[in-house]
Amino acid sequence: MQKGQIRVQTENIFPIIKKFLYSDHEIFVRELVSNAVDATQKLKTLSGLGEAKGDLGDLRIDVVLDAKEKTLSIIDRGVGMTEAEVDKYINQVAFSGAEEFLTKYKDANIIGHFGLGFYSSFMVSSEVEIFTKSFKDENAVYWKCDGSPEFELYQIDKSDRGTKIVMHINEESAEFLDGQRIKSILEKFCRFLPVPIYFTEEGEKKEGEEKPINNTNPIWARKPSELTPEDYQNFYKELYPFGETPLFWIHLNVDYPFNLTGVLYFPKIKQSYEIQKDKIQLYSNQVFVTDEVKDIVPEFLMLLHGVIDSPDIPLNVSRSYLQGDPNVKKINAHITKKVADKLEEIFRTDRKSFEEKWDSLGLFVKYGMMTDDKFLEKANKFLIMQDAAPEGGEAKFYTLEEYKLATETLQKNKEGKQVIIYTTDPIQQDAYIKACTAKGYIVVKAETLVDAAFINNMETKWENVHFTRVDADIADNIIDKQEHAESVLSKDEETALKDLFKLELPELHVTVEIKGLSPETSPVIATRPEFMRRMKDMGAMGGGMTAFYAQMPDEVTLTVNGNHPIYQALLKEANKDTQEKQVRSLADLALLSQGLLKGAALTNFINRSVELMGKN
Repeated sequence: MQKGQIRVQTENIFPIIKKFLYSDHEIFVRELVSNAVDATQKLKTLSGLGEAKGDLGDLRIDVVLDAKEKTLSIIDRGVGMTEAEVDKYINQVAFSGAEEFLTKYKDANIIGHFGLGFYSSFMVSSEVEIFTKSFKDENAVYWKCDGSPEFELYQIDKSDRGTKIVMHINEESAEFLDGQRIKSILEKFCRFLPVPIYFTEEGEKKEGEEKPINNTNPIWARKPSELTPEDYQNFYKELYPFGETPLFWIHLNVDYPFNLTGVLYFPKIKQSYEIQKDKIQLYSNQVFVTDEVKDIVPEFLMLLHGVIDSPDIPLNVSRSYLQGDPNVKKINAHITKKVADKLEEIFRTDRKSFEEKWDSLGLFVKYGMMTDDKFLEKANKFLIMQDAAPEGGEAKFYTLEEYKLATETLQKNKEGKQVIIYTTDPIQQDAYIKACTAKGYIVVKAETLVDAAFINNMETKWENVHFTRVDADIADNIIDKQEHAESVLSKDEETALKDLFKLELPELHVTVEIKGLSPETSPVIATRPEFMRRMKDMGAMGGGMTAFYAQMPDEVTLTVNGNHPIYQALLKEANKDTQEKQVRSLADLALLSQGLLKGAALTNFINRSVELMGKN
């Protein structure tokens, strides 16, 4: 029997472990089970090399909870340890002193270096025992420590190969004597480990066939050629039991210049507000690490679901490590390329399917184009814009080049830029859409959460392209090649009409113009300058330097269609009060279409309309 002190500067080692080793004490389960998996995998390797002789038997890991005895045991049938190995790997604590340990690791959330994972057991234990027998022909060994620098180490009788670690759970950690708590931790961290893990509670009845808590051969660890679409869909259900079937997936499988496997799924996104981030799980050799993968996965792909696994990302993950590690940057770039290639492939080989998925895909693509220039280069080929199809008509999709080609003759401004006319609300802006399509213009939808930022961003990245909302003053943004009809009004009538439209609207800055438009066009059209409207929208969203725009009055141009038949009767109206009310209602209808009629002004419009109807 050997007694002694752990050979490091140990006066502070256990307080340091308890305070700094992990911020979340449940990690100890992951660390000890991972060690058991490593011991098992090592035995398989040695057996394959002929160094471990004989039948390996049932290679499994058992996690056994005895709430009555207040112990939690982790048992494997792996390589085991000799007395010399216990002394080396357990007692010497990776050859570093307490002071150095503290300096290196106090700021890390997760540690996986130098076998320190075993010492995480002392975060929750008043005493830890090890029973171990090596695959080598040597005596079994017992080790015990109560969290002080003192330990016991001696040989024992033990017939079966492997290691059993018994943790005597302390009072502060009583939560780890709850079977459901342990089971949930195992399912969180160990659900895809490559060795079967069985959880049992002493004293509990065992019903039916014993089943491992983990899937030892998840699809990302298998070759894509072996898998069917059903395999991928079933795995998605395993990860997200209540999720809808994903749109499609990408299988990652790289072994040079870094190791990376995984499956990323594109989920269905019905509405922008349904987006959920942190759905990608990071593993290292099938050991769960975290679901905060911001620096590994490009930000615009944080909306994806799935799993990535890389042994090149160690378990001691910290934000500073991820941000500076060259492998992480390469992995990030590789994922971007794989996603872009997959999207381009679907667009090229099955455009109809791509268009059907666009409601969900558009968010990923647009966000990526704004934040990643390499993705932008590829995405320019498969970004599509859906037109605001006439009621009952079939929607049509355009790539940027297709849209330019289709609108080249009609939609250019004075600077020669191609003008993309868009709608943010096809229902509210229906009258404007119809007026534009009647002129041969093509209006596309831009109604998602990211479109306002996307439009501003693409105007700086795309050459000779300008965006104009359908209810902006189109005539100022496009060289209108269609001549206006001559106004049927005389100059005096135009002057009289313009005077009638000089309205007092304190919250608006209104400009009135008379034009001879088609008799079928609305009597009054309200438009807002594109630039000012965008600035106000950005300011309303708290856009930093643009915030002051939100306080400024809205600028509106009221274009009065002098050729509309309503004005023939209105100008002949003898009752001045009725005439003014009719004009105000026409103006209010136009402002209503722009969402600029609110509060008391809206109430007055409703009351006035009822009054005018009563006079007819």
